[in-house]
Amino acid sequence: MSTHNPHQHGGHNPEEIDTSAGFEQSDVRTTGIVVFLMALLVFVGVSGILVYGIGKVINAELNREDGPTSKWASTVNIRELGNMPANPAMQQKVAELTQNFPTPRVQLDDGNQDVAELHQREDLLLDHYTWADRSQGKVRIPIERAMELLAQRGLPVAPPVERQGLMAGDSVPTVTAPLTNGFARTGYEQEQAARAAEMQEAQ
Repeated sequence: MSTHNPHQHGGHNPEEIDTSAGFEQSDVRTTGIVVFLMALLVFVGVSGILVYGIGKVINAELNREDGPTSKWASTVNIRELGNMPANPAMQQKVAELTQNFPTPRVQLDDGNQDVAELHQREDLLLDHYTWADRSQGKVRIPIERAMELLAQRGLPVAPPVERQGLMAGDSVPTVTAPLTNGFARTGYEQEQAARAAEMQEAQ
């Protein structure tokens, strides 16, 4: 059985390394490292100059849009304002300002509480006597009393209107009364009412 010897056929002989010293005896080639560091330094410098130039252009455009500085439009250094002192009096003041912030405010509950408060205000107007126009002596009466008076006196009759002839394809419009009064409690209000009823029963 013949064996293949690469030395016999002119194969590539690996360079023999002297390992007797126990460490690399040739010097490290620093040319590649120096070239890489120089290229990195040039890249960082060019990038910094480019970013600085873009920032100057953007600031110049913003200043042009803002117009000249005046008492109504001026730059404020927020670092001089400092942080809000964490004392109870200041926190209470902030809470009051938050509660009294003018509308429209951000709704935190999808508007359920706002609708419930709207219906409560409507209930006050529907169930109590209130002034509609004090100067003219006009009073708003409860809806139950208004329905009683309407049932006793009937609806006011409007004077007859002289109708003109109908055009081809037209018909006399008919007015039908709505099935409801247009006022319905929301699911949120129904849940609140049920919870209040449960609390009253528990007491």
